[in-house]
Amino acid sequence: MFDRILVVCVGNICRSPTAEFLLKAQLPSKHISSAGLGALVGHDMDAKARRAAEAQSLSCPPHQARQLTRELCHAADLILVMENRHREGVTQLCPEARGKVFLLAQGLVPSDIADPYRKSDAVFAQTYEQLQQACAAWVQRLTR
Repeated sequence: MFDRILVVCVGNICRSPTAEFLLKAQLPSKHISSAGLGALVGHDMDAKARRAAEAQSLSCPPHQARQLTRELCHAADLILVMENRHREGVTQLCPEARGKVFLLAQGLVPSDIADPYRKSDAVFAQTYEQLQQACAAWVQRLTR
């Protein structure tokens, strides 16, 4: 049912690629990708985000940030965003996608996962924990 999952943040270098790799590790049969509302197109994953993930044994292959497009929204069965304002950004770009856009941390507190970009390693580690919990909840929902 939800075979094509798109994870969205702003720059597509910190939160969304981390969540993409977390979901890929747990849902190998799904097609999972990521994009950004204001992507740093072509950039690799942020070094601090990669270090935080790899410190928890998550493999993070090379990544190239890409801009969210209407086509990506149409191709996805499920779009997971980090913050409520990202939901609005996605639906402004592609209004018909509204029904398939959900918070990654849906049902968790806090429900928004703040951007760690240009913050400390400790903030990146905390963000990784939030992403890990949120992804685990989605894995449970999607594998019932």
